[in-house]
This record gives sequence, C-alpha cells and structure tokens, in this order.
Amino acid sequence: MSTASHSSNANEHRSIAKAAGLIGAATLSSRILGLVRDVILARLLGATMAADAFFIAYRVPNMFRELLAEGSMASAFIPVFTEYHARRSKRETWELASAVFTTLLSLVTVTAVIGVIVAPTIVWMLAPGFHEDSERITLTTTLTRIMFPYLIFVSLAAVTMGILNSLRAFAAPAFAPVLFNVCIIAFALVLSPSLEEPVMGVAVGVVVGGLAQFVVQLPGVQRRGLLFQWLFNPGHPGVRKIGWLMVPSLLGLSVTQINVTVSTILASYFPGGPTYLFYGMRLIQFPLGIFGVALATAILPALSEQASRRDVNELRETVGFGLRMIGFIILPAMVGLIALRRPIVHVVFEHGAFSPADTQGTAAALLAYAVGLWAFAGTRVIVAAFYALQDTKTPAVTAVMAMLINVGLAVLLMKPFAHAGLALATALSAMVNVGALMTVLTRRVGGMDWRGLCRSLGRAGLATIPVVLACLWIDGLAVWRQEEEWVAKSITLAAGIGLSLTGYIGTQALLRSEELDVVWKLVQDKITQNRQKT
Repeated sequence: MSTASHSSNANEHRSIAKAAGLIGAATLSSRILGLVRDVILARLLGATMAADAFFIAYRVPNMFRELLAEGSMASAFIPVFTEYHARRSKRETWELASAVFTTLLSLVTVTAVIGVIVAPTIVWMLAPGFHEDSERITLTTTLTRIMFPYLIFVSLAAVTMGILNSLRAFAAPAFAPVLFNVCIIAFALVLSPSLEEPVMGVAVGVVVGGLAQFVVQLPGVQRRGLLFQWLFNPGHPGVRKIGWLMVPSLLGLSVTQINVTVSTILASYFPGGPTYLFYGMRLIQFPLGIFGVALATAILPALSEQASRRDVNELRETVGFGLRMIGFIILPAMVGLIALRRPIVHVVFEHGAFSPADTQGTAAALLAYAVGLWAFAGTRVIVAAFYALQDTKTPAVTAVMAMLINVGLAVLLMKPFAHAGLALATALSAMVNVGALMTVLTRRVGGMDWRGLCRSLGRAGLATIPVVLACLWIDGLAVWRQEEEWVAKSITLAAGIGLSLTGYIGTQALLRSEELDVVWKLVQDKITQNRQKT
C-alpha cells in the first residue's frame, strides 16, 4: 500500500473515530438521562401491573419505529442519498429528500391510525399472559393507543437524521434523543402525580418526546438549504430504489422484531418478566448505544462513499478498523456488566416500588444479555458494510436463520431459566447471526485482516484481567450487605468502575495498543483545538 493511501486511510479512520466520539458523547448524555428516566420509572411503577402494561404497550409503536423509520428506512436511505449527493445536482438531491419525507409521512400516518383502531387485537396477541386479567388488558390497550402517534414524529426524525448523517453532520441527530428522555422525565415528574393512573403521564411524555426529536433537527437541515416540500411521488427513481432496498432490510428487521415479540409474549407468563427484560436490556443499551451504535452510525457514510467509488480495499480496512474499535471498547464493558450486575441494578433501580426480588430478576436478565454484547455491537458494524454495498438481502437471510434459532432456544431455555432464558436465547442467536454475516462479508470483500483483528482482541482480552480483579473485589465488599447506605454504595460502585477503567487503559498502554493511540490522538487534537480557541 502506498504512503498516500495509508495516510488517506489513517485520516478516514480518525474522522470516523472523531464522529463516533461525538455521537458517543451525545449518546452518553442521552443514556445518562435515560438512566435517570428509568430510575424515576422504577421508583414510580416498580415491577407492577402498570409497569408491565407500559413496557408491552411501548413495544408496539417502538416496533414499528424500528421497522419503518430508524431501521429499514435509514439503512436504505443513507446509501442512496449519499450517491445522489455525490453524483447528482443539489436540486435532484433535495427533491429525493422531499419525496422520501412525504412518502414516509403518508405511510406512517396511515399505520398509526390503523394501529389505534386495532390496538385491542394487537395487545391480545402480544400479551397472552394478560388474558385472565381484564384490567391489565384494558390499561395496556389504552397506553398503546396513546403512544401510537409517537411513530409519526420519530419517523420524520429518522429522515432528518439520515440526511444530516449523510452530510457528516452528526451533532443534532445524536443529541435529539436527549430531548426525548427530558420529555419523559418531565411528564413523569410533573403530570403523572396528578393523574389517577400515573403511567398515563409517562405515555404522553413518549409522544411529546418523539415530536421534540424531529423539531430539534430541522434547523440543521434548513441551514444546508433544504426546506421539505410536499412531493408525494412514490414513482421517483430514488424513492423506488430505496423501496427496493427496504424490502429485504424490512424482512431482516421484521425477524428481529419477531424475536423481541416472541420474548415479550413468553415473558408475559412470568410476573415481572417484561419489566426485568426491559431494564436488563436498558443497561445493555448503555455501552451498546454509546459505542456500538455510535461507531456503526459514524462508519456508514464512510463505507457508503467508499462503496460508491467501488474501493473495496478501503472498505475492507474501514470494516476491520470498526471491528477492532468494537473489541477495544465493548469487551471490558461486557466483563464489567457481568461481574457487577447485582451492584449496578441494586444502586440504579432498587428504590421505591422496586424490590430486592426485582433486583435479582433484572440482574439475571442482564447477565444473559451481556454474554452476547460483543455480538450485538459487532453486528451493527458488519451490517453497515452490507448496507453501504446496497445489499440488504444478506442481513435479512441471516436474520431469518437467527430468528429460528432464537425461537427454538427461547422455548427450550424458558423452563429452566424463566425470563433469563429468553434473554440468553437472544444473545446466543445474535452470536450465530454475527458469525454468518462475517463469513459472507469476508468472501464478498476478498478477505479480512484477521491477524490484526486477533492481535487487537488478544490485547483487549489481556487488558480485561485487571477489570475482572477490580470488579470481583468491589462485588465482595461488605457495603452491599448493609441496608440503605445508598451514597456509600454509589461511591463504591463508581470507584470500582473507575479502578477497572484505569487498569484496562494502563494495560492497553503497556501493550502499545493501536486503538488506544487513535483515541489518544483524538484527545490531543481536542486539547489543541481548545487551546487555539482560548
């Protein structure tokens, strides 16, 4: 490889890492607020009937959001929009954006109206464990109807996010979820206490939060010269291309939603099951969203650009870089969540109506999910490569295979492990999925730098040894056997995480980690920029 090519790749990697850092910082803010939100909901609702009803009701519009808006639409839209932006005029590019915006708005509005009408049937099918409790069924149906309009607003937010990310503008889309969490927190604290059924206030907060996610991104789009126009043109060539790309992607994401739906249905047979799975996955989403999703979001525009130039070598190196960074960041997070699962759930959620039994149930779900954290994150990066190549069929096929495995494992594991068996089935099927995707992608791009990837994972594995030792020491302290002492427990947990992180970074430095060098250079660049500003 020439020096110029190597320099170009290094600059691209630093650009991706910088964008991922920005998205990660924004996601961290969102996750922290999300954690505050979950603490408030746990205190307000505990693992009661209202909590189970809310999480199942929220699952319905959120499922359609992931299918239509942030899922298949985003994966198909960004590569096509990037291609238009690189090869077509600005007018043609903005016409495509307006046509997509109008078509999606029409589609999701019709979907939301139908969803409100057939909500009782949806809930009846989704929560068979509630059939003997008419009060729970009624509450879940009402919450579902309240939250269905959320689909409209968050779908429009997904289009604006796709436009801004394609133009390498990541700040506003990344910080939009912060407002979503702010709205839920505000409504839970202000509106819910005044209602006979407090959970209704939370549902209203979800809808307002979806609207806020869309509105906050509009200035960024307008600054780039785009004013959305009503252009209902499903026959537009770009819209048709996005539609064809969406079909297999929609199938693949439908498979994912079937997995989640199966878990939801089966979890409804266990008291507190839907709530335990929700909070367990929320803790998994903390590192996954900050690092895994952030990196995949940042890497997709770069991969799409490389694919449009048909530069397979650069694309292959970018994927390898993404996977190395995933291992560097996700592996210690996975180990930490497993080793400190009980203290984390205890400190974060065990307040108010959330009991010690709920802590045990949530910790069990967290353990099962955490086993597959590396697979959840790795899949994000590998799927981004397929989407950049405008191949949405392969991820759909592997997802179908993973779905069948997940359903079989869920039925098999739920009896001995209850709700935790459902989480474990999800993790195991994710491992199968990432393995299949990696095999196909390796053939597609003519191999991968396995030696470099193995070296990186080896360093990360060695560096997690001090993480394990620190976490085991923290978990064995007497403070966890004492009543109350929330301040002492919080400080102890924070100190344990800080000690683990210090040990991990120190070991990576001794091993001369290339990934740590990338991060450190970004930190140095940021310090230099701040000094220049002052």
